[in-house]
Amino acid sequence: MKFQRPEYPRPQFRRDEWLPLNGEWEFAFDDGNKGVKARYYAGKTAFGKKINVPFTYQYEASGINDKSSHPIVWYRRSFEVDKKYKGKRALLCFNASDYETDVWVNGVHAVNHKGGFAPFSADVTDCLSASGKNVIVVRCYDPDEPTVPRGKQSWTGKPFGCWYWANTGIWQSVWLEFFGKDAISQYTLTPDIDTCSFGGEITTLYAAADELSITVKYKDEIIKTQRISTDGKYTRYNVSLMELDFVDECHYWTPEKPNLFYVDFVLYSKGKPVDTAHTRFGMRKISVDEFGNICLNNRRLYQRLILDQGYWQESGLTPLSVDEIRKDIELSKAMGFNGARKHQKVEDPYFYYLADEMGFLCWCEMPSAYNFNSDEIYMQSREWQELIAVARNFTSVICYVPLNESWGVRKILNDNSQQDYGRSLYYLTKAIDPSRLVSTNDGWENLDVTDILSIHDYAFDSSEFAEKYYAENYNSLYPQGRKLMAEGCEYCGQPVIFSEFGGIAMHKDEGNGNWGYNSGAENDEEFYARLENLLKGVYERDFQGYCFTQLTDVQQEVNGLLDEYHKPKLDIKRLKAIFENK
Repeated sequence: MKFQRPEYPRPQFRRDEWLPLNGEWEFAFDDGNKGVKARYYAGKTAFGKKINVPFTYQYEASGINDKSSHPIVWYRRSFEVDKKYKGKRALLCFNASDYETDVWVNGVHAVNHKGGFAPFSADVTDCLSASGKNVIVVRCYDPDEPTVPRGKQSWTGKPFGCWYWANTGIWQSVWLEFFGKDAISQYTLTPDIDTCSFGGEITTLYAAADELSITVKYKDEIIKTQRISTDGKYTRYNVSLMELDFVDECHYWTPEKPNLFYVDFVLYSKGKPVDTAHTRFGMRKISVDEFGNICLNNRRLYQRLILDQGYWQESGLTPLSVDEIRKDIELSKAMGFNGARKHQKVEDPYFYYLADEMGFLCWCEMPSAYNFNSDEIYMQSREWQELIAVARNFTSVICYVPLNESWGVRKILNDNSQQDYGRSLYYLTKAIDPSRLVSTNDGWENLDVTDILSIHDYAFDSSEFAEKYYAENYNSLYPQGRKLMAEGCEYCGQPVIFSEFGGIAMHKDEGNGNWGYNSGAENDEEFYARLENLLKGVYERDFQGYCFTQLTDVQQEVNGLLDEYHKPKLDIKRLKAIFENK
């Protein structure tokens, strides 16, 4: 197969014993919704197509490349469990599958999960065959429904505006991993630079473990070991470290020096290890000081972000490879950016893992739904909790965005219930992870409850920036024709991020349905001149960072600094000089 994802899929929380399930599966459309009644799940029905997991049928990398709408799809494959895992328990893991997924192993229903972007897993030990030969069947239902959180995936059956071809079904990796009589099902790990410590909570599957050991390494040397008794299913822990340098903060994590501590968690039951998992973190702190400055490690931070929608021409939302993810970060840094706002997508775990390793700041954004009702509130808030539970353990993630441009809350300007929903998402986010910032409704119609005042303005040039963007004007501004502050909400001195601007297309790329947020430049020199003008206006104002639109062309949207194949369209060094010219 031309496209493959063979690596261990969850690098931030890694077990040593695992079985990959990516690759060729049998596949079928079920447009008549007959599969359940016909007992496809029993695993004896041969499907008529082949698909390359984890790529979705709409794109070339899957081997199918069918753009027509098929809301219900089925997958089937056989696998064998090696005898060396006899006596171990087996956890079946999915990094993401869109939208509602049911899984059977040897005809036994193992798990149902709703949510297109969050990972999920199930203990399938009791479903496995004693012979070691097994069949897994997966059914996915992905309705063309705007109430479902979907991000930039069109719900009309075809692309329109800035919404693109959908990704249906399994779109991230699938695998099995093995453990003893208990396992860590969830964990938190939060650093505290002010006390030189880290802590959190360990959640186990069965509360069968009675002890937990924590081993910390820095630069390949063990610097701390700690062993504690567990408290049933949920165990709080805290690990204090010696200052590694009493003069300089040489061990802190920054974009310039992304230092990482490596941690091994081991669960014990009656003195015997039953589960081992490996993770890592950076000693860093993101905060707002008493003067309203965003700070990294108690020092002012200026954010130069790139808007990154995470689409590939050949594979849609699924990154083609880990190397391709690394190249995107390398190119972003080479162009002068110190971070990315991952827009309307929670990315493959390797993006954040590599961002931790390479020193690249990340904003984590909830993919939008588009029809405010009780179902949207339930589905969006439930999945957002699952996504934060993963994102909070990546050092590079410094800000959450629950809502974008009032999508899904179109009347938030003056509707009290929608404003209250936005506030509830802010407080829900803070309850799960109080250590990061939150931009509640990024772009305009900002609420009073937010850590950041965000502005989206796709002006052709910066001639009006100097007159518009002063603190005393924020309560009455209308960027893009939308009121900056929601009705009844006032600016309260929060730091200001110019979180979308630019969108300059090249004239030669426009036409035939292709477009940019800003009219196309006639040539490279005009592009550079317009970019310099915009950045000059941004730097003249008291913003604490910006986010430029955007990293790549995406289908009909052609305002990327890279093309749809993630290749540079302009001179990288010249872009870097412009974006860093503060």
